[in-house]
Parts: sequence; structure tokens; C-alpha cells
Amino acid sequence: MKTIKEVVLKGDNNESVTVKPLVEDILNAEQQAALTPDEVIASLKEGNRRFVSNDLTARDHTQQIRKATHGQFPKAVVLSCVDSRVPVEDVFDKGIGDMFVARVAGNFVNEDILGSMEFGCKVSGSKVILVLGHEHCGAVKAAIGDVKLGNITAMLTKITPVVKATDFDGDKTADNPDYVHLVCVNNVLHTMEQIREKSPILKEMEEKGEIKIIGGVYDMDTGVVDFL
Repeated sequence: MKTIKEVVLKGDNNESVTVKPLVEDILNAEQQAALTPDEVIASLKEGNRRFVSNDLTARDHTQQIRKATHGQFPKAVVLSCVDSRVPVEDVFDKGIGDMFVARVAGNFVNEDILGSMEFGCKVSGSKVILVLGHEHCGAVKAAIGDVKLGNITAMLTKITPVVKATDFDGDKTADNPDYVHLVCVNNVLHTMEQIREKSPILKEMEEKGEIKIIGGVYDMDTGVVDFL
């Protein structure tokens, strides 16, 4: 099978820059076990800084796929919105085998996602759960507007309690970006609490210091993740 030997990118002043893709060693069980949750969080933050500065790692995914075939030991579980404008692995400059990623409109939890998180942490050893919301979230706006449409109606019931509980002085509509932002932040915080409330396994792991459950909001205008 053909492998990638080099990639030509456009640098400053539109000059061509030749970059040799990185073939990273896939994390093994011993390396994963040695990581602390704080180290993983620091790695996510540093990866986001590279993303914002347009300094993403050039990876050879073909080789990474082969290296990850017989096992996976990801560092983190990320729950993101389904929004196509939030490329989770790129946002944190991570490659194959680095993260479990669950996606659903509005980044809420249900039984299936909680089970996936328990698998990622309790079974597979991930050290961090990150709930990642984002600005201009269509699901949050739809919940604010009480949209009624097919299965979307039932889906939005996971977010509407946050809308009702959000205290805000001003225009409480989807047209007010300040209000949408606040609901977005509160939705992330609510999801974090739901994880602890509905998964005794993950709550106990957090209390023991084995994992950390954190939140963040992705700014589409800048690419920056604001860690809550």
C-alpha cells in the first residue's frame, strides 16, 4: 500500500512549504496508565493553541491506522455537538487513537452516550471527559425557540430545562447572541452534572482522581476553546 512521504502546504506569503508527515507512536497501555488527568488536559490545551495558530501536525494517517489496528488506549473522551463546523480532532490537534469522540446535537447525555463514556474511561482507561459546546449552536437556538419538528422535538427536551433555568436580564430569544452564549455555557455545565448524577461509575472515578470531567466552549470565530 502506498504511504505518504511528504505534503506541500502553503505558508506565509503563499509560499510552498514541504512537510514530512509525522508517524506517531500509538499510545500503549503503560503510557496511558502513566498519564494524569491534568497532563491530558494540558495536552488538549496545547493542541488547541496549535490549531488556532494554524500549526497542525502533518500526520501520516495510513501508518497510524496500521499501528492502531490491534488496540487503542485513548487519552480522553470528548462529547461534542454534531455541528460540521466543529472538527474535534483538528481542534485539539490529535490523531488516530488519541480520543474517543461522541457527537449529538446539543452535546447532551443519554444512556447510550453515558455507556460509551463508561467504556472509554472504566474499560479503556481514558483520563478525561470533556463536554464541548460551541458558539452559535443550532440545537441551543432551536431549544430556545421551542422548535417542533419530528424527532427533533424529543431531542430538544434534553436542552429545554437548561433554557428555562438560565437567569438572564434582556432579550431571551435565539436572536440575542449573549443569551445564546449563556445558555450554551449552562448546557455544558448541566451535561457535566448529568454525567456525575447518572453514572455512579464515572462519579466514583472522578472522586478517586482517576479521571476529570471538564467542559469547554468552542468559539467558531477564533477557533479557541474556552475551558470552563
